[in-house]
Amino acid sequence: MTIIIDPQSSGIAGNMLIGAFVDLGANASEIKDIMEKSAIEFGGVEVNFEKINKNGIASTFCQVKMLEVEKSISCKELISKIEKLDLDENVKNTSINIFKRIAEAESKVHGKTLKTAHFHEVGASDAVADVIGSVYAYYSLDFDKQKVIGLPIAVGGGTIKTSHGILPVPVPAVIEILKDAQMTGGPVDSELATPTGCAVYMELCDEIKEFIPLLKPKQTGYGAGRKDFDHPNVLRILECEDITENDTIDVIETNIDHLTGEEIGYLFDRLLDEGASDVSITPIIMKKNRQGSLLKVISKEFNRENLIKAIFKETGSLGIRITPNIHRGVAKREFITKEYEIDGKTYEVTFKVGYVNGEIISSRPEYEDLKRIAKDSGLALRDVKELVK
Repeated sequence: MTIIIDPQSSGIAGNMLIGAFVDLGANASEIKDIMEKSAIEFGGVEVNFEKINKNGIASTFCQVKMLEVEKSISCKELISKIEKLDLDENVKNTSINIFKRIAEAESKVHGKTLKTAHFHEVGASDAVADVIGSVYAYYSLDFDKQKVIGLPIAVGGGTIKTSHGILPVPVPAVIEILKDAQMTGGPVDSELATPTGCAVYMELCDEIKEFIPLLKPKQTGYGAGRKDFDHPNVLRILECEDITENDTIDVIETNIDHLTGEEIGYLFDRLLDEGASDVSITPIIMKKNRQGSLLKVISKEFNRENLIKAIFKETGSLGIRITPNIHRGVAKREFITKEYEIDGKTYEVTFKVGYVNGEIISSRPEYEDLKRIAKDSGLALRDVKELVK
C-alpha cells in the first residue's frame, strides 16, 4: 500500500492530520485519551471529534481546546517531559524527532543554538497533543509499514500576528521546516500551513512528489481545518493500492576504446560504489573499424553530476552523452529471507521478490548467498541454485 498526504488545497495542521487519520479508521476514543493524558504536563487540553461538512466535503474535525496557556518552554525541557510520558517507544521517538525539527527551524530563524531555543506558539499543550495524536494515529493504522508520499503544500498568504510580531505567511519557521519539500502560495489570504503540521508531514513522508503516481485509490480520509473558506478547508489522505511504481532516471553513455580490460573492470566497480543504479559495458565497433566498448550508466538525477565527474576522471573521455528524465516502470520489490538445510547445515538465503498489481512476478535468490553456500558446502553453484528454488 501507498499513503498519499495531500495538502495541495488547504495546507496542513496537526488537528487536520488527526482528523484525516480518524476518517480512515483510527480509533477516535483512544486518540482523545492519549492526547489529553500527554498534554497534562504542558497545561492540559480537551479533545473532541465530530463529523462536519466543509463546503460539500464530509470530514472529521478534531477540536483541541487548551485548558491552560503556557508562554514558552525550552526545547530541552519539552523533550525531557515527552521522554517521561507513558507512550509506545515508536510514538515517543517520532514525536521527539518532530519537535527537534521545529526547534532546529526556530533556532536558525532566531539565531540561537538548539540548547537555548524556546517554543512559543508551538510549545503549548495543543501542539504537544497534535503531534502525539498524529503520530499515535499513524502507527495505529500501521502506516509506518507503508510508503508515505507527500504532495506540495499550500501555505496561504498575507500576514499573521505572532509572539514575534506581525510576520508574513508562510512564517520563517515553516520555510525552514519545508526545505527540500514543495510549497505553493495561496489560494487564500490566511495561514494554511502551521509549523507543527509541516514538521509532522516532513517526519512521516518518505518522499515528496509533485503529482500522485500510478496507484489504485482504496480509501480516502478528510481532516477538517478550523477556518472556513470559499473552498473545502480539508486535508486529504489517500490509502492506495500499488500498481507499478513510476520512476525517472538518467542514462549516461560514452564510448571507450583506450582502456584495458582491468581498467574497465575497475571503472565498473567504481561507478557502482559512486551510487550508479546500474552499469553495463557492451562491445562495439567504432569508426575506422576500431573495437571499443559502450559504457552505459543508469543514474538518479541527484547523483548524475557525481557520476559524470567519475567517468571523466577514470576514462579521460572527451564527451559524455546524457539522456535525462527517462521514465521507466518499476515493479514493487521486497527482500525476504528463507532458511534451507543442505547437507545437515542450515543456510539463510535472501530472495528479491517483485510484485505487479499485488501478484508475484519474480522471486530470485541473491547471487552472493548462493556463492557463499557453494563455497561452504563444496557443491557446484548450479546445484545450490536448484536446491534453493
